[in-house]
Amino acid sequence: MKFAKYQASGNDFVMLDNCSHLTEEQIKYLCDRHFGIGADGIVILQKTDPKVYDFEMKFYNPDGSTGMFCGNGGRCAVAFARDLGLIFDNCFFIAPDGEHKATIEDNNVILSMSNPSNLKQFKDGWFIDTGTQHFVKFVDNVDLIDVNKEGKIIRFDKRFVMYGGTNASFVQVTANHLKIRTYERGVEAETLSCGTAVTAAAVIHFIGNNMSGNEVVKVSTKGGILQVRICGEGSTISNTFLEGEAVRVFEGKIT
Repeated sequence: MKFAKYQASGNDFVMLDNCSHLTEEQIKYLCDRHFGIGADGIVILQKTDPKVYDFEMKFYNPDGSTGMFCGNGGRCAVAFARDLGLIFDNCFFIAPDGEHKATIEDNNVILSMSNPSNLKQFKDGWFIDTGTQHFVKFVDNVDLIDVNKEGKIIRFDKRFVMYGGTNASFVQVTANHLKIRTYERGVEAETLSCGTAVTAAAVIHFIGNNMSGNEVVKVSTKGGILQVRICGEGSTISNTFLEGEAVRVFEGKIT
């Protein structure tokens, strides 16, 4: 089977073109960093109605779970589609959470995200859905957080059982950007970056500070800096775009 490996701010994915169904064991094998290729997830491009979409994107976590969107995986899907010759510099595709538009220039991908939903404020943080579920907690110093320990507690918190758990992010507000660290559901560990988490943090920062109009929020992850472009008025968000590099690392074949 042919594959390609892509990364977006350190979030890495095994990319497959028009692949048939994978079993849970195959997904775990491909994502295993010791015995397989190694990745934070698998992205599959599939054919769909060419009169409507350029492609369909499917996403699988390393544990085989699916049904959610991945922001960095979506940006890698756009870069992969461009490298395959399926698109040129823009596209319109369908993913588990709905329709997405994107533009790409060199390695920079600007991806439209689903409008946030299910926003709830708790005493210890915010819950939001930006294509998948996230709990965002603001802290004074994100570098002092034991993300794997504290993130796991939030991930399995009884408040989020109905969603199958949640991703957990810890965010620090600085003078000119946000710093974020994320424990990802499905990976069950901290990752270098998470696109939907970055979007969630930026949107909550926008809403919590009662911003309006068009704002660009810079978010620093362990894997690099991303930008979130937000258009809205207070808690009403009309457009959200995730922007950053998506790069091919290598390609090959695996049995």
